[in-house]
Amino acid sequence: MSTSIGLDRTVSASTPRSAWLALAVLMLPVTLIAVDNTVLTFALPLIAQDFQPPAATQLWIVDVYALVLAALLVAMGGLGDRIGRRRLLMIGSSGFAVVSIAAAFAPSAEALVAARALLGVFGAMLMPSTLSLLRNIFVDASARRLAIAIWASGFTAGSALGPIVGGALLQHFHWGAVFLIAVPILLPLLILAPRLVPESRDPHPGPLDLVSVLLSFATMLPLVWAIKTAAHDGFSLSIVAAVVSGLAAGTWFVMRQNRSATPMLDMNLFTYAPFTSSILANFLSIVGLIGFLFFISQHLQLVLGMSPLAAGLVTLPGAVVSVIGGLAVVRLARRFTPQALMAFGLVLLAAGFGLILLFRHDLTVVAVIVSFVVLELGVGMSQTMSNDAIVSSVPPAKAGAASAVSETAYELGAVIGTATLGTIFTAFYRNNVTVPAGLSPEQANAAAESIGGATSVAATLPQGVGDRLLESARTAFDSGIAPTAIIAASLALLAAVVVSVSFHRRPEVDTGEQASDGTHVVPPCPRTVVTGPLRDRLAGGQPDAGQAVSANRCETTFQSTTCHHAER
Repeated sequence: MSTSIGLDRTVSASTPRSAWLALAVLMLPVTLIAVDNTVLTFALPLIAQDFQPPAATQLWIVDVYALVLAALLVAMGGLGDRIGRRRLLMIGSSGFAVVSIAAAFAPSAEALVAARALLGVFGAMLMPSTLSLLRNIFVDASARRLAIAIWASGFTAGSALGPIVGGALLQHFHWGAVFLIAVPILLPLLILAPRLVPESRDPHPGPLDLVSVLLSFATMLPLVWAIKTAAHDGFSLSIVAAVVSGLAAGTWFVMRQNRSATPMLDMNLFTYAPFTSSILANFLSIVGLIGFLFFISQHLQLVLGMSPLAAGLVTLPGAVVSVIGGLAVVRLARRFTPQALMAFGLVLLAAGFGLILLFRHDLTVVAVIVSFVVLELGVGMSQTMSNDAIVSSVPPAKAGAASAVSETAYELGAVIGTATLGTIFTAFYRNNVTVPAGLSPEQANAAAESIGGATSVAATLPQGVGDRLLESARTAFDSGIAPTAIIAASLALLAAVVVSVSFHRRPEVDTGEQASDGTHVVPPCPRTVVTGPLRDRLAGGQPDAGQAVSANRCETTFQSTTCHHAER
């Protein structure tokens, strides 16, 4: 079979058609998660109007999903390695669909908070499972790189479609319709996955360490909560206590993993430069990207006066270019190193932020589109290469844990980016907005707090006064664009430096891996048939092609695989 992929004619020569069908199925939960991350923002005003919850409850409706998701990702990645990644994906998909229906018909704000928390539990089962399954399905390096690019395009497409689909649904249906999106997406997965997606798990996982599961949860939950709460309310004793408790639990977690013969998360992963530098680069770029995207959407809607649907359409060209960049980098990887391509993508990301900085005094729709095309091209290239580097750094048996670390870095980056850049935007807004005289204390406080508050207050004022307030609020809001664009660009450039300096590509040696020409490059221990250059190295340069090698002991690190032979 020699099916041709347009971007790389050799990519699927050794990859069966069933692998690509499995990829199509695995894109469904990725697209859903991306859509789900965006639609709630547009539904929240209607939810608030329906339930009239206090401000704290509104925040919990938004935040509890990310809190629980981030807290459980590492645990779920390790669990998938043990019980089977497809099984965990099926459990997560079933639970996510059922709870989504419950959320759509939640009778109260408190019930919706509980449903969102459960969605976080089941959502944590989805993302690590999909990426780790790809690691095991695609053993050919070039094919896997293309598969990851296509997988990432599902996330990009979902992020772009979320505002469009959400806006369209909310114009015609009850707010609960945004939660029901999960059902038609996950039903095909539940039907097709058992037939098309092969099961994979760690063959020697060891016992499930419940203490490590609890410690990972106790590490992430208070840290993420502290970051989110500090962004809204400032620092307090409770936030400091949460940070201290999270760090203490994290220290205990690391010590326990280092002592365990079968750790839930092998800490030796972080001694391998491509893995660690890719994780760090992803984290730094996401801090800038997600934090900035959140506030650009407010610029489009609250400053330029666009509807959510129209604002979503503005970002669509960038999303398309991101997909193209992710697919094109697969072919470029045949001529350039992953290190160079990842760094170049991050520089493009920084250039996109630079264009926004350049256009800041006249940030029109056209300026946003042009900036986002450059920015998203960099995202598509860098994310494809970094995700491939992360999952390629580990044996297939440990792919779940590695994928979970990658997703945790993404979630942490999104939380920190929104919190820190949000604080900067808010500070610049409050320092520059001018509230007209004659407003009640409540109106003045609301207008001075945020541009959303100013927009609501302006609608209740006489036209002239309201127009002056809106003009001042919009100018004050945009005053935060320059510093945040500089920070976001600096983080992207720092990520490029991290990759350039610390990313050292090892030889193509990876458990169960194949090169694009079909050569088997790593012998699974303890007995294998070795061919090619690795055979000569292991056999002391003797060209006994096809000879079986019996190994008494194999030492696998993240730098190389060494087999100590009893006989040749």
